[in-house]
Formats: sequence, structure tokens, C-alpha cells
Amino acid sequence: MDSPAPTKRRRIQRSPSPTYKLDDEEDDYEPYVPVAQRRQMKLAKLSSLGASTDPARSSGPLKEQDEPEDQEQEEERRREKSRKERTLLMEAQEVHSKKAAEDAKKTEEQKEQEADKEILDAIRSRRKLASDMELAKGIQYTDSLKTSWRPPKYVRERTEEQHRKLRERYHILVEGEDVPPPIEHFRDMKIPESILQHLSSKRITNPTPIQLQGIPAAFSGRDLIGIAFTGSGKTLAFCLPLIMLALEEEVKLPFVRGEGPVGVVLCPSRELANQTYENVLTWTAALAQDGKSPRLNTVLCIGGISMNDQSHTLSKGLHIVVATPGRLIDMLEKKRFTFNNCKYLCMDEADRMIDLGFEDDVRNIMSFFKRQRQTLLFSATMPRKIQDFAQQSLIRPVLVNVGRAGAANLDVLQVVEYVKQEAKMVYLLECLQKTPPPVIIFSENKNEVDDIQEYLLLKGVEAVAIHGSKSQEERQYAIKSFKTGAKDVMVASGVASKGLDFNDIQHVIIFSMPKEIEDYVHQIGRTGRSGKTGIATTFVNMNTPEQTLLDLKYLLMEAGQKVPPFLGTIEDSRAVQGGELKGCPVCGGLGHGISNCPKLEETQRRQMASHRTTEDGGGY
Repeated sequence: MDSPAPTKRRRIQRSPSPTYKLDDEEDDYEPYVPVAQRRQMKLAKLSSLGASTDPARSSGPLKEQDEPEDQEQEEERRREKSRKERTLLMEAQEVHSKKAAEDAKKTEEQKEQEADKEILDAIRSRRKLASDMELAKGIQYTDSLKTSWRPPKYVRERTEEQHRKLRERYHILVEGEDVPPPIEHFRDMKIPESILQHLSSKRITNPTPIQLQGIPAAFSGRDLIGIAFTGSGKTLAFCLPLIMLALEEEVKLPFVRGEGPVGVVLCPSRELANQTYENVLTWTAALAQDGKSPRLNTVLCIGGISMNDQSHTLSKGLHIVVATPGRLIDMLEKKRFTFNNCKYLCMDEADRMIDLGFEDDVRNIMSFFKRQRQTLLFSATMPRKIQDFAQQSLIRPVLVNVGRAGAANLDVLQVVEYVKQEAKMVYLLECLQKTPPPVIIFSENKNEVDDIQEYLLLKGVEAVAIHGSKSQEERQYAIKSFKTGAKDVMVASGVASKGLDFNDIQHVIIFSMPKEIEDYVHQIGRTGRSGKTGIATTFVNMNTPEQTLLDLKYLLMEAGQKVPPFLGTIEDSRAVQGGELKGCPVCGGLGHGISNCPKLEETQRRQMASHRTTEDGGGY
């Protein structure tokens, strides 16, 4: 076998090897210069351009061309740097000198007003009282709700000057456009005869100032802000228009199961909601007594009670709901009833409802409304901040103010006494001898409420206690036994001071002065109601903040009450122009400005606490 022919190997052409030049060989090659060294050389060149005056440097056409360019660039950099430094410095000096000149012209009062305005702007609400649907779609109502009610002809024919004189006679202040006329008699308001007879049986013959102007405004379908001192009949002023509206709707077309309510009344506490509910039941029952008017169904929605007890009412057509915010939201979310046709919303003690922790609940409730509604806000203490917020949220609102918002009831004799902390309990027994029962004693501390009740029981005084930590059954028992006269004394925290109406209370004792003057006004307002007189005795000592004492001093002066010597010696550092004091826009206190408002401080403290709880994952 022949062997295979040898394969011809191909010569591979390799690239030539690089040629290296030695350092001493001459060529155009420039050695590598490190970056740092190049920067130093460039810096030295620039500095030499500015400093050197050697004529030899200007030799050669290339250097003659580069030198002016480098000099121009360097000069431009220097001018730019100088311009910036000069501008910033001069601007700072001008701003400082201008501000100093303006501050020198301003008085201390103007500076305080500017500081107050900044704080007010900071705490101003970002959203109005509107439903989520209205906010999302940008829905804005411009006209008030239309109603079928009209004042009598003789009232319509009065001139505006006659209306003004009538309001002046009853010390009624009004704001708003096209304010409905005041009416002096219930009969002229076109109220059904059965309700008039019921009111007469309760010795209610003529409307109070807030009713005289508030009821016609509400009957006209207008949004309303009603401010009047405690015990002035605000409940009738907002419940009667709701009852008449519900009656009109029922007469047009009777309600069946699943329909309603027509309107809702919101209250900040269970006790106030229960009291309002009982009043509505009484007035609707009186309305149905003549046999001509249908029976209106009312339901109470508050925590601590079973809704099964009212299932028979919920199974019918529903006309009126009286509720606290939390339970109302629960019922709406469970769809036990809806606000699809609800067109009347009233908030009692409205400054509390849209302040502090209730504001989010109110906004949540608003989101369940599907149509325009008539909104009414009532309170005895409604600071300017809340009034401004409400006027922005309401539709062509009418503001009805009987006296200054936050002023004390003039029918109450206010007695302020300096009592040492350790002597309070003993002196309390002496104060109870001033008037016959029933008497209410207020304390800000829940534990102190229990201590006072226990001490009085040991001394043979029939006393009950009520505060937020007690169960609903205990609270209802305390109120019922006190109202019926089974118990002589009620010891209470602030929960019993808002709107509760007790019969013939002649004496209120404030065992511990509240920090916020609003709470004090509400507490002394449990006496001196419906035109009657009463006494309020308040204990103060060195533990009472000076700011609170100053608020109390001005409140006594405003009401024409006797100012104790120890209060008279407290001086106000603020400059009072023309003898007129403007109240704090947040709480209405006369003894301080917004910058040191205790209510604002408490609000901020609660907000910070809630933020911390949220950040900590729910506060485990």
C-alpha cells in the first residue's frame, strides 16, 4: 500500500515585531505626563500669564494669539466671581435692612397679629366639608335648597330697617346674604297646632332669640351657623325644622322599608345624643296626637347600646337619625340604612364635631351623601376659626349669633374662690350648703371624680358619678337617677358638660378649673337655663395655670361679675387698643392669643401622639 503524499506545510506570515526606540534617539515623540502633573503645569502657566511682564513671553505668533484669550477668560472668571459675591452680599444686606426698617415701624400689636395670621394659615383646613364624590368631580353647589315654606304676608311686607330693629331688640347679630326675616311668635312660623299646644304645656310660649331668627332661616332651606349661650333653646331650633321636613316628605309619599332617613343630627357624646333623641320622640309624638299627622320614625345610633332593640324601627321607613359619629359610620358601612335621599344634616356642639379627633369622622360621614343637603351647625362656643371654616364649607350660610361666641350665660352668678388643693374636699361640703339639690360637681380628672363621689357617699350625700371610662349602663343609670331626683349630686367629668339639660339645677361647682375656657363656659351653663338663674362656684389655686386665670378674669369682666382680688392682680402683657380685646380665634379665650392657646397645644400634642402610634405600627 502506497503511503500518503506528504502534506505541504504553509508558511504563516507573522506581523513584524515592534520596534522600540531608546531615550537618546531624536524623534517627535512626547513622553507621558501624569494627570496631576499636567494640572500643576497648566495652573503654573495661568498664574504666570497674570503675573509675568516679560516681553520675551510675547514672542511668536502662536503665543501672541493664546495670551489674550487666556487673559480674557481669567478676567471674565474674576468679574463673574466678584459679581456673584457682591450680589449675594448686597441682597442679604438690603433684605435685612428693609425688614429692620419695617419692623421698626410696626407696633407690638401688629407683630402679634402677623404671627397669629401665620399660625392660622398653617392650621387652616385643606379640605371642605364635602363628600368624596363632590371633591373628586369638583361639584360645587351655589343655590340653597328650595322649600315650600314662606313667612306670613305681614312679615314679608316689613322693611329691612324693621327687621334690623327687631334683631337689635333681642341682641341678635346676623351675617349672610338675603337673611330670612325674624319672627316673634311660633304661630306665625306656621307650626302645627298640636306642637304649639305641647310647647304651651311646657310653658314655652314665645321663641328665644336663637329660635326667633334660626327657625325661619332653617325653614327657608338655608345653611345655618347658630351661636347662642347655653340653655337658650338651640335643640328646638334645629329639631323642629327637621321634623317639619320629614313630615312634608311623608305626606307626599309614605316611606316604606329601606327608605330614609330624611335628616340626621350628630352629637359629640352619647348622653347628648340620647337627650336629643328623647326630645325628638316627644315632639313627634305630640305631632301625631291630633290624628291628622302621620307618626315619624326616629332611631338612635350610639355606642354601648344594642341596635336590635330598635330593629322594629329600622324595619320601617326611617325619617330621623340621632347619632354619635362612630356608631353612625358603622351603621352606614353595614348598610343598615343609606343617605341616598338624606338632605338635612345638623351638628350639635359643632365646634367639637369638626375639631380635634372628630373631623375625620365627619368627613367620612359626608362621603355617604349622594345629593345636596342643608347643613346646620350649632354651639355655645364657636371660635372664629371654626366659623371661617364653616362658612367656606356651607352654601350661602346665615350666621345667627346671640351675644359673643364663647361668652358666659348672664343668668349665672359666677363665684371664684381660692382654695388650696388639700382643703378642697372639706370646703366642698360647705359649698353644698349654699343651695338645695340638685347640684353638679365637675372635675377634669376621672380618678378625682370617683374620689369625690366616694367622699360624698361617706359623708351621707346621695351622689352618682359619670365619666368616659364608665360603661353605658352606669352612665345611663347616673343620668336617670339624677334627673328623677333619686340622687342629689352628680359628680362628672367634661362628658356631662356639653349640651345636657337637667331640670332646676341651681348650683354648679367646678372642683378643678379646666385649662380651656370653652369647657368652663359649657360647665357653668348647666345652670341658669331657660331664663332661670343659678350659681357657679369655681375652685382655683396655685396649680391653675396663669393663662387660664387670665381667661377667667376677662370672662368675669365681660359678664359684669365680681372679680376676686387675686385675679385682679394678674396683668396682661398684651397691648389692649381702645380697651377692646379680641378673643383667640382657636378657642375664643380673651386672655391669650393664638400663639399660646392651650387648645391648639393640646390639638398638636394629640396629632403628634397619633403620628407616633402610626409610625410604631399601631402602638403595640
